[in-house]
Amino acid sequence: MKSPTPEELAESERAVVEPPQATASGRQAALTALLLLIGVVVLAFARPRLAGTIGVLAAIIAMIMLHELGHFVMAKRAGMKVTEFFLGFGPRLWSFRRGETEYGVKAIPAGGYVRIIGMSNMDVVDPADEERTYRAKPYRDRLGVAVAGSTMHFLIAGVLLFIVLAGVGLPSVRPVVDQIVADSPAQHSDFRVGDRIVAVNDVPMREWEDIPKYVQAHGESQLVFTVIRKGTGQRLEVSLKPKPVQVDGKDVPRVGIGPQQYYRTKSIPAAVGATFTNMPRFMWETVKALGGIFSPNGIENYGHLIQGKGGNQNNRLLSPYGAAQVASKAVADGWYSVLMFLFAINVFVGIFNMVPLLPLDGGHVAIATYEKIASTIKGRRVQVDVQKLMPLTAAVLMVLVFMGLTALYLDIFNPVKP
Repeated sequence: MKSPTPEELAESERAVVEPPQATASGRQAALTALLLLIGVVVLAFARPRLAGTIGVLAAIIAMIMLHELGHFVMAKRAGMKVTEFFLGFGPRLWSFRRGETEYGVKAIPAGGYVRIIGMSNMDVVDPADEERTYRAKPYRDRLGVAVAGSTMHFLIAGVLLFIVLAGVGLPSVRPVVDQIVADSPAQHSDFRVGDRIVAVNDVPMREWEDIPKYVQAHGESQLVFTVIRKGTGQRLEVSLKPKPVQVDGKDVPRVGIGPQQYYRTKSIPAAVGATFTNMPRFMWETVKALGGIFSPNGIENYGHLIQGKGGNQNNRLLSPYGAAQVASKAVADGWYSVLMFLFAINVFVGIFNMVPLLPLDGGHVAIATYEKIASTIKGRRVQVDVQKLMPLTAAVLMVLVFMGLTALYLDIFNPVKP
């Protein structure tokens, strides 16, 4: 959401009687965007994987626009005056006006915005429109508009998680040998790729996880694996003795086999239930991760990453450049990785946007809530003077810019390893 300045308000009022026209800079930007689009299409045909990456990035832009659509719909429903709904920033490429709202596309497709009049007491508004400002509406309407963006992200995340659970499936493993490690006990035994392990020392093994637990519990003692050979269905016994392998500084007995991986789907009713039960868990994990980034340890970790002194790559933010790199890797890994990448983005953005500080939507929630409580206590309308919050807002913006620049630096010089 974005509040108009007096100059922008005047321009908007002129646009009511003067249809939007492309300026010289706008035409130049449109031509540049067209050439870039042609180049992207050519690259997509030359490199199919790139087409998938572009598709993921387009999906991210679409999610941002759905965020703004949430604000737009709730503002319109509350009777607020919305003057602009744009995809992108920078020079205007194309627009049209329907009623009091101008819709269009700008040159830099890095998001979008909705312009609602009277977002704070600082906005200059025509007295005739005062009743239709954001600030003039009751608390429930302002709260609805403020949380609509994050709500859209959570809804998108829920849909994506349901698709993963019901359509794509979660990564799982079967007690079937899919890999034999070189120079391991398994390689020097009668194990073959495709063998299905049904028992160890006559103890049934129904899940893959049962096998390493049993092996570790019996140390380096001789083990007899009962397997069913792929192709023939023959039931065989494979005898071997595990060999200790260093794991986190400890000797752990290992056989040297890897499981067959697959994706396990759920029925639609089970997927619906799992979506509702797992969403809060993912959201809470995101809150903890976000808190970790801005904690003293998280800040110290950022310092180590920037200085090239190690650090935890998982406890950091990604720039758009880094997101593109991760998107490319996700495309290479398949639908599960792509959908979970988009899911994680939606959960993170939805929660981060609710941080109770301007210019984030959570700041508008905090202001509206404070005004509601203060007005109830004092028995009269209380309105926050946003001018007094500008130093804090500027500080928040500086932090966001700094985090964005450092994330870009890290993504270029110390990228997240695939």
